[in-house]
Order: sequence, then C-alpha cells, then structure tokens
Amino acid sequence: MKTSHFNVIEEVSFDNPLFIEALPGIGHVGKLAADHIIEEFNGVKFAELYSPYFPPQVFVDEDGIVENMINEFYYLKARNDEERDFIILVGNTQGLSPEGQYDLCGEILDFVEGYGAKEIFTLGGLATGHPIEESKVFGAATDIETIEVLKEANITIRSADGGIVGASGLFLGLGKLRNMKGACLMGETPGYFIDAEAAEALINKLSILLGMEINTDKLDERAEETKKMISKAQQLEQEMMGKKNIGQGEDDLRYIG
Repeated sequence: MKTSHFNVIEEVSFDNPLFIEALPGIGHVGKLAADHIIEEFNGVKFAELYSPYFPPQVFVDEDGIVENMINEFYYLKARNDEERDFIILVGNTQGLSPEGQYDLCGEILDFVEGYGAKEIFTLGGLATGHPIEESKVFGAATDIETIEVLKEANITIRSADGGIVGASGLFLGLGKLRNMKGACLMGETPGYFIDAEAAEALINKLSILLGMEINTDKLDERAEETKKMISKAQQLEQEMMGKKNIGQGEDDLRYIG
C-alpha cells in the first residue's frame, strides 16, 4: 500500500453535515464520547480508511484475531428539522509521523468536504497530569463567533497557554485554511487511564451545542469506575507527597490530544 485508501461501504447524501473527529488520544476521552454517541443513536458505518501512514502493526483481540489499523466513518441522519446530519470519524489510530498527520488530515478533509461538510468539531482530552475532582470542558475555535457559542454553553475557553497536538488540532487548523469553521472540545482528565467521567462531561456539553438530548446512563458505570481510580490515585499521591514532604507547584503542564 503506497497511498491512503478510502473504502466506501454505502453511498450516502447529506444536508450540510457536521464533521466530528474523535480519534484515540489522551484518556481516550473523545473516542469514548463519540463511540457512545454512535451506539446511542445507532450510527451507521459508511466508509473506512486504510493508510501507510498508520503504525506498522495490527491489534490482536481476545480470541487471537488480528485487527488492522483503521479509521472509520459513521453517519447519523437528522431526525427532525431542529437536528442536522453528522459524519463521525473514529478509529484505533492516528497518523504515525508529522508528515502522516498532515497528509491524512488533508485527505480526510477532502473526503468529508465531498459530502458537503463545512463545519468541524474535534473531541479530545486535556491532561492535567494529576487527579481532579470534577472534569471541566475546555474549548478552542477557528473564529470569534464560534468562541461565543462555546461561552454560551459554559465551556471554558483555552487561552494561549498551550497548543492542541495531533488530529484534533490539525483538522481545525487545516480546515480554517479551507474556510471551514469549527471547535475543539477537550475533557479535562488526569491522562493516565481511560476516563469515562471526562467523556461524560464532554457529551453533556455536546448535547447543549448540538441541541439534542444524549442519554449517558450507559457511561455512568464506567464513570463510577473512573472516580474510584481517581480516588485511589489521590491517596497514593498524598502518601508520596507526605513521604517526600513536597507540594504541587502552581503551574501544571497540560497536554492535549
């Protein structure tokens, strides 16, 4: 395989669809949120992407069956006049190299633009590096009008104290060059485990922005498991701090993906 390959499974027409990207990243926050939405609303897979820019490996499932590196495109059709069509990108990998990230994001934008997408939401995690009591949702956008929309949803605007690494940032940056508007939503997470609580916080904000009710009952159990993990991590951190007799600094390095 010398070039990326889009395998279109079903021909679909859309009415001004919103493109939502949620590839794996920190805490799998965005991916977990998108997977939940796809399951909750019976999303339909209509295309797959295979690329030499993906890592040279396969996954092996519980039965010993190999799974290829893949990106998958799902659609949700508007159920009424107040909703809109969605194209949701999920998968088990991002591009491996900086060159691969740029080329893949460009190819994917070409693909979704072909279906009429003019607006992008990217979903990810914002890592604190330490346990947190409650996950906030941070946002950044391509334009001031979208920033105001995020503020109305009580999303904390991420100011100039860090970048957005990987596909979640590149889709917005490259999309902006194409006059596509969009926003990145980031669920705050410690960053060292799959964070269902942060994903639930992200979904609650998405529900406001998209004007549709998204039930999160199925995420509650995983969120409770997350809280227990955070509690244990906090206890360990306090014990370590006590032994070393040091405190946390005022400034925390945060990473996004």
